[in-house]
Amino acid sequence: MGHDLAVVMPVYNEEACAAQVVESWLTVLTDLQINFLMIVLNDGSTDATAETLDRFADDTRVCIIHQANAGHGPTILRGYRQAAKTADWVFQCDSDNEMSPESFSQLWSQRTDYDAVFGYRQGRQQSRGRSLVSWCSRLTVRLLFGAGVRDVNTPYRLMRSTVLDPIVERVPDDTFAPNILISGAIAHAGVPIINIPVPCRPRQSGCSISIWRLGKGAIRSFAQTWRCRKQVASAIQASQQNDTSCEHQSPTAAQGQTPNGSLSS
Repeated sequence: MGHDLAVVMPVYNEEACAAQVVESWLTVLTDLQINFLMIVLNDGSTDATAETLDRFADDTRVCIIHQANAGHGPTILRGYRQAAKTADWVFQCDSDNEMSPESFSQLWSQRTDYDAVFGYRQGRQQSRGRSLVSWCSRLTVRLLFGAGVRDVNTPYRLMRSTVLDPIVERVPDDTFAPNILISGAIAHAGVPIINIPVPCRPRQSGCSISIWRLGKGAIRSFAQTWRCRKQVASAIQASQQNDTSCEHQSPTAAQGQTPNGSLSS
């Protein structure tokens, strides 16, 4: 692949901080000497976010995508699909600066031992309604897929492309919260994962979704997760079986591959 890392960042109405957040990520990733590409997706912002992001149009480290408003979930999914075919590793972060790029090195340093590294939100301040939705999301993943991912909808996650790609190809385009399905599929597959605490601070700009819309979205997410659980959960296994079949057919296949490890929490 062309890059070691592709960063997926969805953006919506973040004119006040979008440039600062992109710049801070560019600084951290460059200092770590990573061969990376930032895929920044403007999801039909109605403020000056588009003009703000276009400042990076000539930066070869950044790919700016402007699209009609599709929603956070479908936008992430589009970014994942492109990123998984661009780099060996895919990292997702939001543009509201709640989770600092300064913590990324902790996740990146774990990549040799794990296929997925989840940064769970430490010190996150939530209303009772949001806490309930988060609890229901964790319970849904645990019951349908199994345990292993502490923060199933965290927007701070590093995933190996060979693990992520077969999953996102099976997630429906209109999925409200694809990160929940992806967390479930990774937990179900039994690939090596680790959860690392990442400080979470209050959002600095943009608009947070209302409790009413969040509740409707949670119900929709549960229904989508239930409906798609089997096809998504089997994605990694199917990919692994295909790889094994190809290795059996080819005597020159790479040797010394280690089997998938158990879950870490």
